[in-house]
Amino acid sequence: MNILRTKNINRVGLLLILLSLGIGCAEQNEVKEIKLGHGLDTSHPVHKAMVYMSERLYEKSGGTMSIDIYPNQQLGSERETLELLQIGSLGMTKVSTGVLENFVPSLQLFGLPFLFRDREHRFEVLEGEIGEEFLNKSIDKRLKGLTFYDAGSRSFYSKTPVEKPEDLKGLKLRVMESNTAINMVKNLGGSPTPIAWGELYTALQQGIVDGAENNLPSFYLSRHYEVTKFFVVDEHTALPDELLISTLVWNDLNPQQQKWLKEAAMESSEYQKTIWREAELEAMEEIQKAGVKVIYPDKELFREKVEPMYEEFSQDPEMKKLIEEIQAIE
Repeated sequence: MNILRTKNINRVGLLLILLSLGIGCAEQNEVKEIKLGHGLDTSHPVHKAMVYMSERLYEKSGGTMSIDIYPNQQLGSERETLELLQIGSLGMTKVSTGVLENFVPSLQLFGLPFLFRDREHRFEVLEGEIGEEFLNKSIDKRLKGLTFYDAGSRSFYSKTPVEKPEDLKGLKLRVMESNTAINMVKNLGGSPTPIAWGELYTALQQGIVDGAENNLPSFYLSRHYEVTKFFVVDEHTALPDELLISTLVWNDLNPQQQKWLKEAAMESSEYQKTIWREAELEAMEEIQKAGVKVIYPDKELFREKVEPMYEEFSQDPEMKKLIEEIQAIE
């Protein structure tokens, strides 16, 4: 049974509905419903993973729990959905850790360029003790992390070719509302310009920005390849997405319900890893068909430019310790 109900209703009216708690109990069938809002398109692998989570939760709970998913920023931007979680007006959301760092400063660590050696190293960190520790760092902000979703590696894309850091000089590059992302682009010589994801296509089209940085599937699914014809595989960061639940909602669940939800979330992240890799391969093939030139620069040139960021982070004893622990993981 597919219990996903993706809704397209007036946003203002929807927010009025959400003035009630982000979790409810339907009287007729006694199904505990949790509302989940996020900003991705329904074709995105992370959205599909959350649909899978919804189905698994329904099965595990014997039909007594469900998740209603509202995609495409119907409930607001990533920052806005986090704020709705904090007051309990929304049950769950998915955000980039780059946005979450505005609420939990220690998450800036994930935005540190070239922190992970490769994909395998990244999963060892996120699925281990360090990852679980980070999932719980936001609890005092009324935000509990349930799992991480793979968001791949982020690379630059632009209207002009970029083969070395010097080619970024003077380019206005869209970044998330993340101090770490802003500092990274500055260190590389570009001009960082925070713009909401939903506004980026128009900003690129109108020349408000010259380029941006993101993972390959997002570049493809957003159709940004229509207005930027160079994709630069420098893979500077690998910011994971994080699935969160309001602690006001979490604490309203009994231990068994919490167990079902946590298990469903973890299973969905395993499922998402597979479909994410498939999405990356498809995106690479499709953007090249559309005439995008894919550039593979010398990553070491980019790594050297951001070295001062490591020196700055290492001035904080906690950050220095975490960096060393991550680098020590085999």
